[in-house]
Amino acid sequence: MQQLLNGVFLGAIYALFAIGFTLVFGILDRLNLAHPAVFAAAAFIGIELVTGGGLSIWIALPLVALIGAVLGLIIERVAFRPLRGRPDAHFGGLISSIALAGMFGALLLWRYGPDTRRFPADTFPATALEVMGARVTLLQVLILAISLLLMVGLTWLVARTRLGRGMRAVAENPEAATVLGINVNRVTATTFALSSALGAVAGALFAMNVNSAQLGMGTAIELKGLAIIIVGGMGSLPGALVGGLILGLAEVFAVQYIGSSWRDLVAFGLLFLLLVLRPQGIFGSKRVREV
Repeated sequence: MQQLLNGVFLGAIYALFAIGFTLVFGILDRLNLAHPAVFAAAAFIGIELVTGGGLSIWIALPLVALIGAVLGLIIERVAFRPLRGRPDAHFGGLISSIALAGMFGALLLWRYGPDTRRFPADTFPATALEVMGARVTLLQVLILAISLLLMVGLTWLVARTRLGRGMRAVAENPEAATVLGINVNRVTATTFALSSALGAVAGALFAMNVNSAQLGMGTAIELKGLAIIIVGGMGSLPGALVGGLILGLAEVFAVQYIGSSWRDLVAFGLLFLLLVLRPQGIFGSKRVREV
């Protein structure tokens, strides 16, 4: 039971990161590889807000989300919008987002140095609960609650609101959406802002969970995020959630019963097996090729 709960808590963070990834990919058909840099930057910024700014974590987290949204707007405006309309826009955006991620990484190194940063010990109460014989900290409950709340809120926004309808229209056909009076630039920028805000919150929660922020933490989770959105179904928000939970559980049980060195092998092996059995992903649908 203890490992099951640990896997769920870890998977919730993975899912939150992957949902930010898949929001841009699923709606705009763009792969934003600067997303992991936002994840890492948010962890360092969150720690600085708490340690240097003297803010409580309840104030720091919304500020981290806001800063993440601003970074998302910068990514969209600098790395993707200038390339729109070019025949190689997909590949060009991919490369330019990698370049921007490298710039963000250099700025983090300049500002914070290469050392690991940590939240202060009194950032969050060390209260623990007993659930069916397993120990669950109040921080883990908070992480799961925030992740689920943001996931449900985003799903509702995409499915039920005017902005969500605009997102789905742009995803279906940007030219037709423009004819219908939808401001494609605004919808695109908002999508990037929401995506990066989710990635920023995931980065801060991850740093709180492991009490560590490192420059390479975004790169370490990048491949996992890509694997999650593919296994869950390209562009599927529920698929990203389920894929994140599967990966988190696989990693935790691999460490517990086999060894930490086998963690990635078991986790990615399981994801590979799922793709072999269902190539379109858990919530994906088969595409019919038209001739």
